[in-house]
Formats: sequence, C-alpha cells, structure tokens
Amino acid sequence: QVQLVESGGGLVQAGGSLRLSCAASRSIFSITMMGWFRQTPGNQRELVATITSGGSTNYADSVKGRFTISPFTISMDNAKNTVYLQMNSLKPEDTAVYYCNALALRSYWGQGTQVTVSS
Repeated sequence: QVQLVESGGGLVQAGGSLRLSCAASRSIFSITMMGWFRQTPGNQRELVATITSGGSTNYADSVKGRFTISPFTISMDNAKNTVYLQMNSLKPEDTAVYYCNALALRSYWGQGTQVTVSS
C-alpha cells in the first residue's frame, strides 16, 4: 500500500514562510501529476498547486506569486516520488490542513499537515 507522507506544517506569523514536503513510501507506477490541496472546516478541499511529470504547473489564483511547487522528483535509485511546496508571504487565510496528492492509475492522498498563520 502506497502512503504519501507530508511534513513541514506548523504555526507561523503572517508574512512568514513554510516549506511542505511530501514523499511516497514507494514508487507509484505511471504517476502523471503531484500536487497540494487544502481544506478548512466546513469547506471543500481546494487546489493549491499541481505539477505534472512534464513540469507544467498550475496554481490557485489566491497563491500565485507567493507559493512555488517544485518539480517533483522521480528517483529511480530509491524509487520514491517527492514534491515540495514553498509558501512565502503567508496570510491568515492560508490557514488550513494541506494535503499532498499523487495522480496515477488512481489518486493517492496524504494524511494532511496543519498550517496555521497568525495575524
């Protein structure tokens, strides 16, 4: 069973930065895209940023210019897939649980990591 493990969340003041990491427990066959989504209580999970195996990126309008998703790496040595999200100029409205996603023959989700931005 493949697991996506996120790390890097935490509490930060407005204007600060955080870097989220996501690593698959083992190689995911035919992976085409990895990305980050976020969810707040009572709301649907929303897209933050995605990146394809070809390097194409997509960002939510609310994070453009502030967040950067790095090219996800497919390491053939240790057969792991990883993706990172650099979040700068954080705002209180960025507070949410952030989930890593990997899209292959099926969709995989991480357990989520809390990001809290204080004003």
